[in-house]
Amino acid sequence: MAERTLYQKRKRPLEAFVMAAVYGAASVSVLLLAGIAGCVFSRGFGKLSWKFLTTVASTLKHTEGIAGNLVNTLYITALTLAAAIPAGVGAAIYLNEYAKPGILVKAAEFTTETLAGIPSVLFGLFGMAFFGETMGLGYSLLTGALTLSLMVLPLIVRNTQEALRTVPDSYRTGALGMGATRWHMIRTILLPAAAPGILTGVALAVGRIVGESAALFFTAGSGRLLPEPGAGVWGTLKGWGSRVFEPGGTLAVELYLQMQNGDYDTAFGVGCVLIGIVLCLELLVGLLGKKIGRGRK
Repeated sequence: MAERTLYQKRKRPLEAFVMAAVYGAASVSVLLLAGIAGCVFSRGFGKLSWKFLTTVASTLKHTEGIAGNLVNTLYITALTLAAAIPAGVGAAIYLNEYAKPGILVKAAEFTTETLAGIPSVLFGLFGMAFFGETMGLGYSLLTGALTLSLMVLPLIVRNTQEALRTVPDSYRTGALGMGATRWHMIRTILLPAAAPGILTGVALAVGRIVGESAALFFTAGSGRLLPEPGAGVWGTLKGWGSRVFEPGGTLAVELYLQMQNGDYDTAFGVGCVLIGIVLCLELLVGLLGKKIGRGRK
């Protein structure tokens, strides 16, 4: 009789049931994504064209397009990440690597969890009152980006903390035992090892930024115009740079407005662009995480 080994161990019924449930839940998630994307693309794909993507909507010129909204979305995404990533990663590093366990750490973690549960409309009201009125930024892309940075901060903080916790303690003790300073150890060992997890948090933050509309109605407005080109290279750069202090609506805001106006074809077309942007960013983040992981092997 052949000896029984770990590889030959018979599967128990409960284990088979759990595995089937796990695979079933994963399949449902994939089917939901495919169903949503298929529904949106079936209604809006015919609306997509190069003219639709590069033209600004104008009632006087009888044109329709989302070029201005597309540029505004990129502006707000870049500005929000520029404000949220350093703050979120820095806070997570402090809480995980410097702060001693106690009331301060518990209060900070409770605060981030509370921020994650606040409705986006309240963030919009706060952003309008504080960034728009108190700081004098008014309705602008910068006001919207600063408001969204508060919204996505909990995602980045919590994901960065979890990523740092997955790094073995032997990495820390080994680096410190060889005479490295704590900051050098964090910068050269911990952050590269935790980079895939941090990028996952950034990807989730990008998804929320691109899809947010309620808070931006109160802070950034719904303008569709492109930045005004200036004279020469310097004038053009200055015009594009000053755009951050002007109001503008993102793709999610435009989608809401088109649905409100009853133009469902345009709304589904905007939805196709939004799904495409999110999928491309997710793939980019995934490839970047894999590249970083292969570079460490």
